[in-house]
Amino acid sequence: MIARITRRPRKKRIVILGGGFGGVYAAIHLEKLLARERAVEICLVSRDNFFLFTPMLHEIAASDLEVTNIVNPLRKLLRSVEVVVGDVNEIDLPNKRVSISHGYRKRSLQIDYDQLVIALGSITNFYDLPGFAEMALTMKSLPDAIQLRAQIIRHLEEANSECNPTDRQSLLTFIVVGGGFAGVETVAALNDFVREALPFYPNLCEGMLRVLLVHSGPVILPELGESLGRYTQEVLARRGVEVRLNTRVKSMTEDHVSLAHHLPIPCRTLVWTAGTVPSPLISSLCCAKEQGRIVVNQFLRVPDWPDVWAVGDCAFVPDIRNPGKSHPPTAQHAIREGKVVAQNIAAVLLGHRLKPFSFRTIGLLASIGRRTGVARIFGFNFSGFFAWWMWRTIYLSKLPGLDKKVRVAFDWTLDLLFPKDVCAVYDVDHDRDRHASDHASGSNGDYQATALALMHPSTEYHLDANRSTDQQPTPLPSIAAKK
Repeated sequence: MIARITRRPRKKRIVILGGGFGGVYAAIHLEKLLARERAVEICLVSRDNFFLFTPMLHEIAASDLEVTNIVNPLRKLLRSVEVVVGDVNEIDLPNKRVSISHGYRKRSLQIDYDQLVIALGSITNFYDLPGFAEMALTMKSLPDAIQLRAQIIRHLEEANSECNPTDRQSLLTFIVVGGGFAGVETVAALNDFVREALPFYPNLCEGMLRVLLVHSGPVILPELGESLGRYTQEVLARRGVEVRLNTRVKSMTEDHVSLAHHLPIPCRTLVWTAGTVPSPLISSLCCAKEQGRIVVNQFLRVPDWPDVWAVGDCAFVPDIRNPGKSHPPTAQHAIREGKVVAQNIAAVLLGHRLKPFSFRTIGLLASIGRRTGVARIFGFNFSGFFAWWMWRTIYLSKLPGLDKKVRVAFDWTLDLLFPKDVCAVYDVDHDRDRHASDHASGSNGDYQATALALMHPSTEYHLDANRSTDQQPTPLPSIAAKK
């Protein structure tokens, strides 16, 4: 008797590049939509093994929240998705292959795909201004918030024992560049934190502090309209923040910041929130781009590449309600784009009709410190305590994970009762890891020196998307090395 062996159909691999809002929510919805499709596997490539809830990032810098309370492990959020932690080095669209490096030894790994979602986000844009890439701090990642908090405390410690008035002034001057949401929330949180910390330093007083917000436009928070922008300026000014409008920065040295048409300001801490640019990998792709972002159609598909999709900050998503315009690169848009791209990929695999992306901004909110906020919801303006309460309520509801919600709510409750901590427990050697290759490759930059010390000649790996399912599945990081 001859046994007949029937070969199972090949698995289709969906690869998602990026662990931000667009990429993670695309993976979450794909996992739900294709839960019963055993012939499909989903792979998420992320530089971190966690999802960072960036709207609360400034609260980490201001010691309002514990570091791990706004991050969720990807393997906990995505039970059926294969998570690969590494940096994307190359996207080979003609050969449908992605090259990444992973681990401390930065081993090379190649992943074939049938459907690709590009959600690589953006990096900080310093516009080639002298000194900023080397010395300015940013607010894009968890290490950025940790480093800002550590630097504030370190400078308070140094200023408390400093006798030279000029050096003390540079240590106690903090400048935030950019009057958008990130800049305003950062300067408000920083101002509250440093002023509440002063009582612990007997040789310092509020008169020695100087906190500035520098904005190139005529009003801060332009997305919320002039009235709320003016209100925010007045609130910040009452709390000791100098708001410089229609002002641009020119250069930065170790202890001075130069503004256009102004004398240099003694300062050793500058936070840059004034611009972003899509991931450098996007420029190398052979597809249409607009404003440096990948052009997609109304279905979030890349023209001329039917198996490639793009969402989030790196995608130029057309607004079908306003021809010629695109959707803004915000978190609420990225979340909806992730859901729609998941539905469309599932539709392609299952033979269903594609769904066009269309979404109107529901509202915009900002926390401006001391239980005060500003908000524009469905065209209506709110300010003061009620807007701050809405900010916390809405973002708490959006934070993934019930355990994280409880922890954040508990931290906020304790913050009402006790003063902020000024322990520099997360301090690191700022000369070693100051943005080490962060802005060039999009990596976190943390423990970069350790990674470089352990680096060995790379070993190439290859993952075949056409692997038949009658073979035993092998975890991605442990594929045997090619000879």
